[in-house]
Amino acid sequence: MKLLSVNVSRPKTVTIGDRSYATGIYKRAVAGPVSLKRLNLAGDGQGDLKNHGGEYQAVYCYPQEHYGYWATALARDDFAYGQFGENFTTQGLLESEVCVGDSFRIGQAIVQVTQPRVPCYKLADKLGIPGFDKTFLRANRSGFYVRVIEEGEVEAGAPIARVSKDPIGMTVAEVNAALYLDKQRTAAERALQITALSPGWKRSFEKLLAKA
Repeated sequence: MKLLSVNVSRPKTVTIGDRSYATGIYKRAVAGPVSLKRLNLAGDGQGDLKNHGGEYQAVYCYPQEHYGYWATALARDDFAYGQFGENFTTQGLLESEVCVGDSFRIGQAIVQVTQPRVPCYKLADKLGIPGFDKTFLRANRSGFYVRVIEEGEVEAGAPIARVSKDPIGMTVAEVNAALYLDKQRTAAERALQITALSPGWKRSFEKLLAKA
C-alpha cells in the first residue's frame, strides 16, 4: 500500500452557468513533506464548512486504481491526481477491502477511516458532466474520508501500513451500499455498530431505519 500523491487546494470561487460558489475541490499535487493536522493538510481548505471538512472529514482518500475505470467509462485521458477532489491518491486501498474504522500509518501520521464520500454537484461541475455525481455514487467507487489520530508529516511515495482493523469489519463499499444503494435494514443496523463511523452517517442510518 502506498501514498502516490498529496493534493491540496485553498477554497476559491467558481462560476458554472448561473451558479457561483466557493469550493476546494480543485486539488493539485504537491511535492515534499506536508504537515497533516487534526482538521486538514497544510495548504488545503474547504469552501463549504457546513457539508465538508471537520474532524471526521479531515482528509479524502481516493484509490488510483479507479482512474483507469473512469478513463474508460468517460472516454477521457486528461486525468491528473486530485481529479476527484481527493487529498490522498492511494494505491492498494480499495473500498471493497478497507473497513470503516480501520487505522493506517502514513508517513508520521496515523489516520482512521470514518465514512465513504458522498458526491455532490461540484464534482459533476468539475468534470463538466451533468449528473456525474449520481453516476459516481452508483459505481460505488466512493473513496473515503479519514480523521487524524496522530498528526505528522506525509509525503507522496510514502508506504501505507495498516495499524488496526475495525472489529465490525464492514467495508467502505458495504457501508456506502447500505445507505445509498441496497438500503438493507440488517446492513444499516450493522453499520451503526461501528464506533468510528462519523456522526453524520450515524444520523443518516438512524433516519433510514426509522422509515423502514
